[in-house]
Amino acid sequence: MVSRYLYSRGVSRIIIATIIALIVIIAAVVGYVLLKPPTAPITTTPTTQTTAPAAKKIVIGVTDKISDLDPAQAYDFFTWEVMNNIMGGLVTYKPGTTEIVPNLAESWSVSDDGKTWIFKLRKDLRFADGTPCTAENVVWSIKRVMRINGDPAWLVTDFVEDVVAVDNYTVKFVLKKPVSYFLALLATPPYFPVSPKYNPDKIDSDQTAGGVGPYRIKEWRRDEILVLEANPYYTGPYKPRVEQIIIKFYKDATTLRLAIESGEIDIAWRTLRPVDIQSLKTNPNLRVIEVPGAFIRYIIINVNMSPTNNKLVRQAIAAAIDRKEIASTVFMNTVEPLYTMIPIGMWSHKDVFKRYGDGNIDLAKRLLSQAGYSETNKLRIELWYTPTHYGDTEKDVAALIKQQLERTGMIEVTIKSAEWSTYLDYTRKGALMLSLYGWYPDYIDPDDYLTPFLRTGANKWTGSGYSNPEIDKLLDQASVLVDISQRAQLYEKVQDIMADDVPIIPLFQGKLFIVAKKNIEGITLDPTMIFRYYLLYISG
Repeated sequence: MVSRYLYSRGVSRIIIATIIALIVIIAAVVGYVLLKPPTAPITTTPTTQTTAPAAKKIVIGVTDKISDLDPAQAYDFFTWEVMNNIMGGLVTYKPGTTEIVPNLAESWSVSDDGKTWIFKLRKDLRFADGTPCTAENVVWSIKRVMRINGDPAWLVTDFVEDVVAVDNYTVKFVLKKPVSYFLALLATPPYFPVSPKYNPDKIDSDQTAGGVGPYRIKEWRRDEILVLEANPYYTGPYKPRVEQIIIKFYKDATTLRLAIESGEIDIAWRTLRPVDIQSLKTNPNLRVIEVPGAFIRYIIINVNMSPTNNKLVRQAIAAAIDRKEIASTVFMNTVEPLYTMIPIGMWSHKDVFKRYGDGNIDLAKRLLSQAGYSETNKLRIELWYTPTHYGDTEKDVAALIKQQLERTGMIEVTIKSAEWSTYLDYTRKGALMLSLYGWYPDYIDPDDYLTPFLRTGANKWTGSGYSNPEIDKLLDQASVLVDISQRAQLYEKVQDIMADDVPIIPLFQGKLFIVAKKNIEGITLDPTMIFRYYLLYISG
């Protein structure tokens, strides 16, 4: 989820003096700086609209799941997508771009040392039940995230020293240190204000289930249906053009495909199988739209659990993995092999895992032998996956990785699975040895592909238990620098250390696809990968 920005102030006065100008021009340069070549947004409608809702409903089908409708707890892409439609932050992304623009705040300023940010709120803000939203609500919501300290809390607690309401419409943030992408952090759900009546454990139709967003929740039955209705109290720039967005949850890609082919749903989104995508491209009644994405897949390794607490074991696993085979066999080459956590095309990307090769069985055997394993004394490991969150292909990925590792003749793999909510719970408890995961960015910056996985504390959600003081220091240094070349050098060092320690193994960089009826317009896709329901409408 989430293009979020570079540049802030360093410690020198020259850097501090230039930062204000950088904030002003950042939207213009971000597309060029972050992704090379820049990815043009896909849009089927202008990104502004002023008309009232004309259609009654659009139905979206998914195989995904909502984890927790609480911005203090949820840390998965699909739930954040929903939150971006029923809530909102002080700033947001201009649809179809990676430009950060005002949202609940109408303006902001920053101190010379880059540590104090002042935001002026709009005076017409109301929650989904009509209750006014003030600076006190913003402060209370953010401090609630700090207090609960759930999976996404690091996006606040690692950076914010304090947040206070100066008056009803002024919010002041005091940061622990200058940070180069603070505006991008503000665009993530942990900073979204929620109603003081909000009870995430009791989501019903009392109109308190949400924040200050274009839609509000009318009905939710977990893993069955989510009904959103246009929020009558919303006064922002993107008023919904459809009265209701209905999200139906399907058990697998097969039933999702049948639903879009039969006309039961208007849009099929996350996730169809590659073979389904190829077939649906020939359907004259449907459009297949490719999402430009910075979406990556990887294996998390528990470094505190035996036998994966042995670095040689982790390196052997990295050597035996064959990314090219995964891309061609499971995904029909709709994904690209990835050799680091930073996506291909993003500055500071370095193919550090190429040192192990693809399916390098000889190297894997040598490393396993050094670790004390043999064909008569095999390494026994558990590989976990979740069957629906990432689509039906997940079991195929797990099965192929098992084959690849067992080709060494020195590894025995047991595959295990759990549905998404249970999978998350096991992960948080550090109960999984090897686990398949995917990442949709919080903000489009190399930091977001390193800090959440490698920095001590910020990576607690991974269940890996990994901690390296040298990496922590490098990430902290990079976060306050403005100069991209200096940041890139530090991030490259981090990637080198990661490839040696192997707490995580990058697998591939993916694409996402939306299949829609031809009369569905307003599908606006960009590197943030946020699907904005409020831009959808029906043509004709």
